[in-house]
Amino acid sequence: MWTVYILRCSDGSFYVGLTNDLKQRIRDHQSGDGAQYTRARLPVSLKYSEGFKSKKEAENREHQLKRWSKAKKEALIKSDMAKLRQLSRNKS
Repeated sequence: MWTVYILRCSDGSFYVGLTNDLKQRIRDHQSGDGAQYTRARLPVSLKYSEGFKSKKEAENREHQLKRWSKAKKEALIKSDMAKLRQLSRNKS
């Protein structure tokens, strides 16, 4: 099982990543052994995760989320599908 996740960093920014061991990956981020981006913005907190059967599916979703605006990520985290649709239409 692969997981795409969103972390909120101490500066309010978001980090999107993927892993096959979410608990360990969060520990890595919190200890400073995760990504360079999060290392400079500790502490981080898990705000969203989504599971996938294949790594390829997870990579595709990670790539999609990384291109999203902060507002779209916040709507996803809040499960505000109406806001998410609105933000998607505004981009088109």
